[in-house]
Amino acid sequence: MSAPQVSPGLLAIIVCPDCHGSLRLTEAPELVCTSCGLAYPVTDGIPVLLVDEARRPA
Repeated sequence: MSAPQVSPGLLAIIVCPDCHGSLRLTEAPELVCTSCGLAYPVTDGIPVLLVDEARRPA
């Protein structure tokens, strides 16, 4: 059973809440900002776009 994914329509309109950069979906699954590098978790197919919940880049 594969993990739920974010719909392509939703992915096209959401941006990083911190810097407003584009997000890309990874295998983890998480959404990673292409500008600042913050990684937001995806729980049951729902992106958790809270800066306090994001993983900071190393």
